[in-house]
Amino acid sequence: MAVRFGVLPLSLAVAGALGVAAPAWPQADPVAELDALSQGSAQVGPGVALARRQIGEGDLMAAVATLERVLMGHADADSALLLHAALLCRLDDRDGARAELVALTRPVSGRDWGEVTAACGPMPRPGTGG
Repeated sequence: MAVRFGVLPLSLAVAGALGVAAPAWPQADPVAELDALSQGSAQVGPGVALARRQIGEGDLMAAVATLERVLMGHADADSALLLHAALLCRLDDRDGARAELVALTRPVSGRDWGEVTAACGPMPRPGTGG
């Protein structure tokens, strides 16, 4: 009996040493991932779409970072700015959202503004004087 119970661990050890065990999982390339995120946020449309996908996946911090990259290159991108403000409210930074909206002097669409007020509650609407 003692020999039978010793054979299984020995067999597993030999199989592992011979490479019979499952292959290692492929490792993600963090540089390639960062490059893809950077390229994905180089333009407004794709950057906002990427942020919305990240929001859908529940990764709000990644979405905020994506929108910040979009806004660094396109400060006048209202859709990115409004989504960024809405995300700040969802992350409990209502003051940060207000600071974003202060710089916006143009009127905004009802749909985009609805997303902000859904996240932030009532706020003065940019471009309307209140």
